Amino acid sequence: MSAEAKLKALGIVLPETIVPVATYVPFRLHGDTLYLSGQGPRRKEGGYEIGIVGKDVTVEAAYAHARTVGLGLLATARQALGSLDRIDYVVKLLGMVNAAPGFGSQPQVINGCSDLFVEVFGEAGRHARSAVGMGSLPNNMTVEIEAIFAVKR
Repeated sequence: MSAEAKLKALGIVLPETIVPVATYVPFRLHGDTLYLSGQGPRRKEGGYEIGIVGKDVTVEAAYAHARTVGLGLLATARQALGSLDRIDYVVKLLGMVNAAPGFGSQPQVINGCSDLFVEVFGEAGRHARSAVGMGSLPNNMTVEIEAIFAVKR
């Protein structure tokens, strides 16, 4: 089943893409590789999910935030390529967690995005990944994730 068909079957509607407010672009297509800038968990009513994971925010809530980021990344990939069906496979994710000192469950948090990509792309959604803790993130966001995709020619 194609990625676009899988989204429809799962009842997933991707959010609107955002316009960067700083000096960067949301994506860069280079040959057969699509690089997506880092994104945070946007709230439907505006702003971001904020707080320090392991102090103000539970692992379960942060997992949901990482899934939200994954939806935003997919929306940006669709904007860049016209269709998610052009994605051959997910190459790599870098997941950053706004973590309390001593917090060690970054992988479980970033699984929110990783699990989504496997749902949508199947085995092609499995990827290399780094999940790291940060002392802070922009706007005090709970998570930020960037992605790299291989694009079909």
